[in-house]
Amino acid sequence: MAKWLYRLGAWSARKRKMVIAMGLALLILLASVGLGMGTSFTGEMTIPGTKSDQAAKVLNSEFPSTDEGGQIRLIFKAENGTLTSEANKNYIRQALKDVQTDLSVKSVASPFVAMTLSADKTIGYADITYTKPASGVDEHSKEHVLSIAETLGKEGIQTEIGGSVAFSEIEVGGISEVIGILIAFMILAFTFASFLAAGLPILTAVIGLGIGLMTVIIGSNFVSMSSFSITLAVMLALAVGIDYALFIMSRYRQQLAEGYDRETAIAQANATAGGSVVFAGLTVIIALVGLSVVQIPFITMMGLAAAISVFVAVLIAVILVPAILAAAGDRISPSRKNRWLRKWSGNKKGKQGENGWSRIVTRKPWLTSILSIAVLIMCTLPFLHMQLGLPDNGLKSTETTERRGYDLMAEGFGEGINGPLVIVAKARDVKDPLTAISQATSYISDLPNVASMTPAIPSPSGNVAIITVLPKTGPHDIRTTELVETIREQADQTTKNNNVEIMVTGGTAVNIDISEKLQEALPKFALLIVGLAFVLLMLVFRSLLVPIKAVLGFLFTLGSTLGFIVWVTQDGYLANLFGIPEPGPVLSFLPILVTGILFGLAMDYEVFLVSRMREDFTHTGDARQSVKSGMNHSGPVVTAAGLIMIAVFASFIFAEDTIIKSMGLALAFGILVDAFIVRMTLVPAVMTILGKSAWYIPAWLNRLLPNIDVEGESVMRENQQSANASNPVITGKAVSGERNG
Repeated sequence: MAKWLYRLGAWSARKRKMVIAMGLALLILLASVGLGMGTSFTGEMTIPGTKSDQAAKVLNSEFPSTDEGGQIRLIFKAENGTLTSEANKNYIRQALKDVQTDLSVKSVASPFVAMTLSADKTIGYADITYTKPASGVDEHSKEHVLSIAETLGKEGIQTEIGGSVAFSEIEVGGISEVIGILIAFMILAFTFASFLAAGLPILTAVIGLGIGLMTVIIGSNFVSMSSFSITLAVMLALAVGIDYALFIMSRYRQQLAEGYDRETAIAQANATAGGSVVFAGLTVIIALVGLSVVQIPFITMMGLAAAISVFVAVLIAVILVPAILAAAGDRISPSRKNRWLRKWSGNKKGKQGENGWSRIVTRKPWLTSILSIAVLIMCTLPFLHMQLGLPDNGLKSTETTERRGYDLMAEGFGEGINGPLVIVAKARDVKDPLTAISQATSYISDLPNVASMTPAIPSPSGNVAIITVLPKTGPHDIRTTELVETIREQADQTTKNNNVEIMVTGGTAVNIDISEKLQEALPKFALLIVGLAFVLLMLVFRSLLVPIKAVLGFLFTLGSTLGFIVWVTQDGYLANLFGIPEPGPVLSFLPILVTGILFGLAMDYEVFLVSRMREDFTHTGDARQSVKSGMNHSGPVVTAAGLIMIAVFASFIFAEDTIIKSMGLALAFGILVDAFIVRMTLVPAVMTILGKSAWYIPAWLNRLLPNIDVEGESVMRENQQSANASNPVITGKAVSGERNG
């Protein structure tokens, strides 16, 4: 692979104008197609085969007239008197007439006809059903309803909005993301001591982001994909795109400093750092594609969308970056440094010394290891009481109309109104199905957490009936989950005694099933990831202890990240600092996503840092010095890469959407822990303790393993021999280049 990347880098450098033109042309072409087709994302998060899904299928087949149109719920509260006063009743009736002027409205259920009024008549709601599905209700219809709600508010009737139609759209590319990119730019500027050099990784990352993003948008028109897929794709495309360009550019500048000509330096950087980029990128891609093993469609599509963006980032790094480096010429050479940046970054010309952090870590390796592990365990402890769930309007900010509507419904009708349970009862081989169903389901009303239960409504066939149960507690309360489990447990016995099958579905039951399914899948997926990590790292480093150490480090990273997320989002600590409006369960698919993504990124840092240690150890045989060498040469780049990823991921914490916020927070904290506590502190300390034994591998196993030249040692060796033969003067430089690259 290293030789192929060497030739690719050299070709890109020679054909720089053509490569850059082709990259821009591809971006323009995909943007034209993607923007022309538009997006077609769905908000559906379902898992086929769950108990709630099976109940929903029976419901849809037995009640074919069940309305699948989008629904907006107008929720009213009388500021003075009741909603049934003559004045308030007239205002609401007129408002609902205005609603029906929208041709896409199919029906309106008035609170005075449907009797959807609270006991004291101060709160009520009207359901507006549309001819289109929830995702198809256009902005004109939404604006129409909002204006009517605003008019009622002026008449003394507080009017908020709920229902299946989303009013708070997911936004990608806001001011917070721009700030994240600016922070990344400043980190790169201090790393390279050059504003121009800092701009190139940003430029290539944005080009890669555009190509990957447009590919995902086009794909959304052909496959069912959650709207959060695009957010995850943007996060990863920006983060890895900048980091991968950083690694190649950093190696390129090192090669120039060793005396190589520009084209050779580009080719060598592509063969060495580029090889690490390809390996790291493939690791991330494998982890993301591996999300498909949990067999959850929307998780699979999120992983594939993100994998596409990472794949594009890798291609951009090894094809377009060399071309842009060649086009930039001497303007980004090591000698071209900004005086002000060089002064403040401490990047003095000709300064070469031992890294202070590596000196601290290697001097007291046992103390460093114990302290690091203690911090990681403390962060992991909250993970032990993690509760999973999907966010709803109750977890949004009180500044949104959806949250205010949610609170009004709870105030008027009890907490359970926001999470009703739909009981689907199916009679088998009985003379009077409805009577059998009523008798079989009677136990539900006696359960301790049931607030109310409607009479059974039979289907046209008469064999199936639906019953709505309102719990006393809200959808995120653990007692609601226990109620669903109790109904299902007793239903098994009812099926035997009464020949009536009782199933539970509805939004709350679906969320419970999704969370349980994902919680069951997490250990299996983590085990798969850990096994993959061990095999890959054993191939790269040809060692047994280094992969074991890396895997344990990843488990510490994962545990700490999930523990921190539980501590903030579920327990509510520092929630205000991160703009989390309401503590609630951890996003159900977050642990799976975090496991896959952090695995790939953690292996990135492991490869970039430890491969340099291995390279030095193979030349010197000094285990302690090889650790210092890896920290001295790769440490600053890994530090910059980690800070860049944290800046990019953290920028998504300021998004309004709770799901995006929690994803950004988890990934930012995960990178903070992995890059700076695990890889830059714990790993070198443990490597120092292990000494030469870290690189032990049985001879028979070493012979069986294929040789993966990630760092491009074969290319560097050939270049050294070529330099020796053609020009003895540069021999020292070539040798130095091999050891210091």
